[in-house]
Amino acid sequence: MGYPVHPQYWRAWRPRVLARAINVRRTVGLLLLCVLPTLAAAELRVFTCEPEWAALAKEIGGELVTTYSATTALQDPHYIQARPSLIARVRRADLVVCSGAGLEIGWLPALLQKANNRKVMPGRDGYFEASRYVLRAGQTDNVDRSQGDIHPEGNPHIQTNPHNVAAVASALGDRMALIDADNSETYRENLDEFLVRWRAAIRVWEERAEPLSGARAITHHKSWVYLEQWLGIEEVANLEAVPGVPPTATHLGKLTSQFSDGGADFIVRSAYQDARASEWLSERVGIEAIVLPLTVGGTDRAQDLFSMFDDIIARLLDAHADK
Repeated sequence: MGYPVHPQYWRAWRPRVLARAINVRRTVGLLLLCVLPTLAAAELRVFTCEPEWAALAKEIGGELVTTYSATTALQDPHYIQARPSLIARVRRADLVVCSGAGLEIGWLPALLQKANNRKVMPGRDGYFEASRYVLRAGQTDNVDRSQGDIHPEGNPHIQTNPHNVAAVASALGDRMALIDADNSETYRENLDEFLVRWRAAIRVWEERAEPLSGARAITHHKSWVYLEQWLGIEEVANLEAVPGVPPTATHLGKLTSQFSDGGADFIVRSAYQDARASEWLSERVGIEAIVLPLTVGGTDRAQDLFSMFDDIIARLLDAHADK
């Protein structure tokens, strides 16, 4: 049982009590300010197979998402290991975004199985194949192992045409809004803003790239089909005699004879491909060998989707002007 406080003591203590109460309120207020934004902006965890889709998810999600790419621009996305660290990432993911069309067939199924995250299994809202939302080139029913790295569902390297990126962005924005319905309006606003900037950039790229129409390219691998369709570039040969199999001396010798008097404007490879074959051929036939960013991070300049296409166009134009 408490004792009554004498008025004279209360008059002395009252300022101290009020000051402490005010300090407590201020402390609680500051804690709420710190905590409430965290509660309101719960992050959507997006696991992607390739860097271009991580970059796209970040454009649409902004601060609402965390992204992680299983591969870098210096890795061949056909061949990576289902490492424990990747399994852990998939297990925690809310959304898995991959190119599809068999590009990741050698490792993604094992990754999904070991992660055992039902939210991101094929057929679920948390599983997204980018190539399903574009017209895939090179679809075929006649495939056997002797043909090498052939994708019967079509060429999976769809990110080299910015119109494909726009189509994927629209579908991905809808999927993110579906999974994280509380923030759906923000995703759609970010998507609309991105598409405005992206379509304006496409107009600039197409105007700059007009001199490339009709140019002829020797490519290391059939990675650039959609870029060639977009810009009107003709692919006249591949360094790989069989897709996915490293260039052989015999095949390179044939290409030396075939292009000894010209017939191509540049030899193209991506950052993860061995430079020796393209440089060897370049020295013998006098056709410039160049590296193009197949994805974000493929060159020092290609740090996002916009700068990736800026650099692709610039490098092609430089090589074309020097021929």
